[in-house]
Amino acid sequence: MKKTSTKSLIAILVSLTLFSNSPARSVPTEESLPDIGTTAASTLSTNQEIEMGDFYIRKIRAEAPLIYDPLLTQYINKLGQKLVNHADAVKTPFHFYIVNNPNINAYAFFGGNVVLHSALFRYSRNESELASVMAHEISHVTQRHLARMMEDTQRKAPLAWAGTLGSILLLMANPQAGMAALSGTLAGFSQGMISFTRENEQEADRIGMRILSRAGFDPYGMPSFMQTLSEQTLHNSEIPEILYTHPLPDNRLADARNRANQYPKKSIPESQEYLLARVRILTIESTLESAYINDLLNQYSHGTSKEQIAASYGRTLLLTKKRKYTEAREVLTPLLNKQPDNIWFIDAMTDIDIGQARYEQAIIRLQQALQKHKNNPVLQINLANVYIEAKQYPKASQLLFQYTFSHPDNLTGWSLMAEAASKQGKRNEELAAYAETMALQGQFDLAINYLSQASALVKLNSYDQARYDARIDQLRKLQQRYSQYKK
Repeated sequence: MKKTSTKSLIAILVSLTLFSNSPARSVPTEESLPDIGTTAASTLSTNQEIEMGDFYIRKIRAEAPLIYDPLLTQYINKLGQKLVNHADAVKTPFHFYIVNNPNINAYAFFGGNVVLHSALFRYSRNESELASVMAHEISHVTQRHLARMMEDTQRKAPLAWAGTLGSILLLMANPQAGMAALSGTLAGFSQGMISFTRENEQEADRIGMRILSRAGFDPYGMPSFMQTLSEQTLHNSEIPEILYTHPLPDNRLADARNRANQYPKKSIPESQEYLLARVRILTIESTLESAYINDLLNQYSHGTSKEQIAASYGRTLLLTKKRKYTEAREVLTPLLNKQPDNIWFIDAMTDIDIGQARYEQAIIRLQQALQKHKNNPVLQINLANVYIEAKQYPKASQLLFQYTFSHPDNLTGWSLMAEAASKQGKRNEELAAYAETMALQGQFDLAINYLSQASALVKLNSYDQARYDARIDQLRKLQQRYSQYKK
């Protein structure tokens, strides 16, 4: 029997990804694959999963280079929710995140949290391919694969359950330490867990493809993206990192192709938003060489009408990044004239306006856009940022108070709120906003300290003091509940 590496076990526990190994077998049909089920309630309730997911995402915010770009966050969550709306057995809310990482990967964990590496935008060629990865991860969540793995672990080795849970968290924060902890924790029952996960992967492939088709995407996007991964091993001197811990055998690809062929053929319109998101994220990725981006934009400039628009948008972003604002405006203006309500273009023109100190022009454009797109978070955060740049701090604070109330988990909103308060000399409000950024990253002691300072600065028995003290109590209770997940 082939010895299983520690890295493979880590992949099983943490990622539960699209690319894990599967045993050779004949191609299963839709009818021959029964749902494994969504049990595991004896180990974790759905509410516990949601709580644990919240605990983990706070740690990820603190440790991982998440991309907080409002446009990309809105796009990936809109796409994710479109898929979730066509999934069965959805018991948790879903949240989608992008981490700035050049290695292809994606993973799902407790409570409907799905993390995508930015490299997925580089290697996926259309929205169906990207959606196929997300649909697979959504299936891991709806089928409660991680919770069921925990239940299986507890049954086989009851004393190892807490250690496994703690090691997963440790791995997220410190890969080397997490790896060492896992290698000791998993001794004695690793092979059973591998077999269990192979069933999970097969189930996630099947259910994910069904979600993909129901949501109006091309089911062939799944094997098509798998083929791209397979080709990476042929055209590169180094195997992509993910394939060391997530092998992609030929039978897995064949299974996906045959299953996709069982669905009716459909013509999927090219997604303008996907193309815009793709060029945007490639300009953000710090590790990408400029030659690759330029080659892609040149390719798009000779492609379809939507690709040509994406090419011009990408050049606008690159010019803005280089502070060549006049040239950027010349490229973007025709796009905005043709699509005046396009939020991607409004956002880009706002950055140009700020670079040229045309604050009033930006404010008017954003206010008009918000009349058509009520409470759009991208437009709101843009307007708040322009207010700060224009030194209209009270307006920024007023808007950000509404924004953070509606989006309490948004780090950008709280950071801007702290900045606006600081510019006005409102130290208590600045500290309270900083406290929320710390709490969102799981740093409860620091958050409580900031709120205590804010409470001491305001009038005794005032509304603000009562508000700060109440929030301190909330965070202390949260900290106490989450202490059980620490090792």
